[in-house]
Amino acid sequence: MVSQAPSSIFMVRPAAFGFNAQTAKSNAFQVDEVDDSTVVHQKALQEFDRMVDLLRSHDIEVHVIDDTPVPVKPDAIFPNNWISFHEDGRVMLYPMLAENRRLERRATVVETLAESFEVTEITDWSGEELKNHFLEGTGSVVFDYVNKLAYANRSPRTNEQLVNKLCALIEYKPIVFDAVDEKGTPIYHTNVLMCIGSKFAVLCLDAIHNDEDQEKILSALAETQHKVVAISYAQMNAFAGNMIEVSSKNGESFVLLSEQAFHSLLPGQVDAISRFAEMIPMAIPTIEKFGGGSVRCMVAGIFNSRR
Repeated sequence: MVSQAPSSIFMVRPAAFGFNAQTAKSNAFQVDEVDDSTVVHQKALQEFDRMVDLLRSHDIEVHVIDDTPVPVKPDAIFPNNWISFHEDGRVMLYPMLAENRRLERRATVVETLAESFEVTEITDWSGEELKNHFLEGTGSVVFDYVNKLAYANRSPRTNEQLVNKLCALIEYKPIVFDAVDEKGTPIYHTNVLMCIGSKFAVLCLDAIHNDEDQEKILSALAETQHKVVAISYAQMNAFAGNMIEVSSKNGESFVLLSEQAFHSLLPGQVDAISRFAEMIPMAIPTIEKFGGGSVRCMVAGIFNSRR
């Protein structure tokens, strides 16, 4: 039976984490401050290692692969944008907007994970970069694996045509919509404004201005019996939409999110989510500030069968 919460996750330990000027134009969450890059990288490494230790202390299976120092990949810590794993054994490799992020796609990563998990087919969409068509993995598409739905908001990094092509291939129904920040700029990744758990969904409704889009999403979530936890713009900006539900080795459900995201939530919102899974807040302020991504972006769920 397909689960929404992966029981194994994959993370990349960065070799050169830092502010990425190539991604900043389409990611309003990044902060460009003059800071010592060595200090930033060291702080990010400490946050990464603490997060992995915390996950493992909750009996969550984490596969960590080290980033290579050359070529330099400032965003390697966010692997969910270039790869996704599926229960039928497929692995998807995605087309990325920033040229220096394309370097993150490494065959050796797939080969290493294929030693532990069944990989029946690798579909490489990276050729779409030549057409300036981009789709950044589970950043661009938030999958409801159980009900075979794919939520995606249009942005420079999320091409609707590619969403439809992907959905046709894996037999999912696409739910494509527009979501913007307070300035009216398209939100760069769907997983910043929404999260789909097994029985709950976190969603920044304020970002979806079109009534038909709102209705389409809320109807789908009602049909799949997800309890909707609506978050505000301020909470979304604190990465409260960027969470993921995972399972431990003994099947216990956990929701992973950052401390910043957790502290932005109201008691009622925490209660609503905690009814379904225990929340594990993680302190990753450096990664959020300079990377413009949070806990969900750092985690790629592995749904493939074990070897």
